[in-house]
Amino acid sequence: MTWVKGFRNCDRRRTNVTEPFISVVITTYNRRFILAELIESLRRQTYKDFEVIIVNDHGESVRMIPEYYPELKIAVIELEENKKHVHARNIGVSRALGEWIMLMDDDDLLVPTHIELMVKEITEEIALLYSDVEIVHFRSENNTRVPVHRQLFAYELDLQAMRKFSTFVPSGCLYRKKLHEEIGYFDPDIHNYWDWDFFLRVSEQSVVHRVASAGVLYDFSDTNQNQSKQLEARQFYLNVLSQKHNLGSLPTKNFFLLLNEPDVKKREAKSRILWNGKPIQSRLVKGTH
Repeated sequence: MTWVKGFRNCDRRRTNVTEPFISVVITTYNRRFILAELIESLRRQTYKDFEVIIVNDHGESVRMIPEYYPELKIAVIELEENKKHVHARNIGVSRALGEWIMLMDDDDLLVPTHIELMVKEITEEIALLYSDVEIVHFRSENNTRVPVHRQLFAYELDLQAMRKFSTFVPSGCLYRKKLHEEIGYFDPDIHNYWDWDFFLRVSEQSVVHRVASAGVLYDFSDTNQNQSKQLEARQFYLNVLSQKHNLGSLPTKNFFLLLNEPDVKKREAKSRILWNGKPIQSRLVKGTH
């Protein structure tokens, strides 16, 4: 494991001790320009009291990112071997200084008010909050993603129904770091379903809450090698998840076909649409600091 410039040297002091300090943990692998768009979306956040921890899972170097965004508290961890995304995520959260952790995949984005709206809904009882998302198909133009199609992904929180089909999207979620002391870290043996497993483990003993606003843009582009599309690879891990939580037989259909299942359709919910639909161009593309 290598710690690069931006972690030891950046100022990670609190800006407002009356508000929760958040650690945004990002895992990345060979998607430097896409990652830079996410960092740009973090720069635009209206809530400022957070740090960013980037875990590069032995992909192309991202050590230039903190130099393009010096106003952010960015820490970069360069792994010396490919650990895969669950192990990499565990490494990131173990280094977090915040009492709250926000998870992000490197290809997803946040609208400017996302963190602020999430923080406003924190209560003493809640241990994990997650928001609705917009599923977006992009095309690439000069290393910048341009939206082609967008679709709301918003469903009522039903803990029993979540055992059949998970509508929990980990990107942009917010949870108390102390949960890891209580239930452990993310389970690499579940691999593709680490997030569903984590949600089920948290909800068994703690209060979870859905925020009815689409503050996350979830990339589902044809050119993006998104794990959610790899049906055959997921079958084995779906069985492992099912056995772990006694979920019974779970459907393995295409994601969008599952959204049309009657049990899923009836959970569709209203949500606030927050994104203006414009691309997010990073400083890495602009070549400016």
